[in-house]
Amino acid sequence: MEKIGGKYEIVRQLGEGATATVHLCYDPFAEREVAVKRIFPEILDDRKRGKQFRHLLMNEASLAGKLVHPHIVQIFDAVIGDDESYIVMEYVPGGTLEPYCTPDSLLPIDRVVEIVFKCTRALEYANRLGITHRDIKPANILLAQPDGPDGIAGGDIKISDFGACIQTSGDQTQTQVMGVGSPAYMSPQQLREQNINHQTDIYALGVVMFQLLTGRLPFQASSNYGMIYQICNIEPPTPSSLRSDLPPALDAIVARAMKKDLGDRYATWAEFAHGLAQAFRSHELTLQQQEVPDSEKFENLRALRFFDDFSDVEIWEIVRFARWETAAAGTCLMRDGDPGDYFCVILDGMVEVGKAEHVLGRLERGEIFGEIAVIDRRHPRRVADVTTVTDTRIVHIPGHSLRQASEACRMHFYQGFLLVLSERLARTNVLLAHS
Repeated sequence: MEKIGGKYEIVRQLGEGATATVHLCYDPFAEREVAVKRIFPEILDDRKRGKQFRHLLMNEASLAGKLVHPHIVQIFDAVIGDDESYIVMEYVPGGTLEPYCTPDSLLPIDRVVEIVFKCTRALEYANRLGITHRDIKPANILLAQPDGPDGIAGGDIKISDFGACIQTSGDQTQTQVMGVGSPAYMSPQQLREQNINHQTDIYALGVVMFQLLTGRLPFQASSNYGMIYQICNIEPPTPSSLRSDLPPALDAIVARAMKKDLGDRYATWAEFAHGLAQAFRSHELTLQQQEVPDSEKFENLRALRFFDDFSDVEIWEIVRFARWETAAAGTCLMRDGDPGDYFCVILDGMVEVGKAEHVLGRLERGEIFGEIAVIDRRHPRRVADVTTVTDTRIVHIPGHSLRQASEACRMHFYQGFLLVLSERLARTNVLLAHS
């Protein structure tokens, strides 16, 4: 069996471009499938652009092990040599967003907003590490799963190809390589070869959102020169002018992301993400969705004080294993003495905690209940009754899922439990002192 680097067994070729082939390989040491980008040797030896290609390759290779986020393709290994050069990456089987950028193959509106929201969080994470992608486009956003039976791509997304990125570390900024990227998605600042930051990625993601919503680019031109002129001088149309069923809230989000002047564009990824989350809460989008989208779940948890010390990566981890539920007023959620290996976080509403017909207290938004049975695995039984006072939304978190979570995620949960228990003990002591 042919191998790359004497280690990675080639299963099949996934694609081929101007500079490299990408193979699906099997890594017998890690026992997993990987995608290996194998660079053509003649590309690096090219007199005109070889130096630039080598720079981009080394740039991407330098990120091996650095970007660990659920919505970024992870780089496992990289080799740049005289005989062979390749990069080993996480294998993402669902393909790119390119097939969903034409009018006859558009994704549902809420799915588009969810995808863009996840991109904002991934790129915010990269930005905190001093990394600006600089080549955001549909071809560099991958889908974790192939099309489902309804023809709609499912699962999470993964941002790939950080070869053109700019890395800032401390007081040192990597030299910017000009002329890299796709003109249709470049910000005016990037096209003018000005110093750029994360706001150039915000602009590019705005273009991607426009394209996913309408099936066309905001600017149409027969040449790169025409495209560059329009991007720098002409205001783009609104998405709703090309698709009548789009709500006005999305017009406003795309317009702000694509503002030509930096002062008018979203200043931070958090602002962009907040606008998208608000759009999900609007009446127009709520009518189109049947389940709570991941972006809304993320925002729900991030807004609660209990999760203040959790990283974004850990919040996404919880989104994947938790369950969102709604209970009508008067519903008994837990009964004293019953077995149970899960706990709940209140998103909205109020519950009453009681024991032996005595009311012990009421809990509201952001508070948790049921954690004792999860902590004490020797006696996983409820120690009180919990009943909803109002219609209540809760997050249901199974104990077995928590125990299988990452070490950092588990640590933050158990720290949170200790804080909750100490606060309740303090309140109990005050009550006893006044009784």
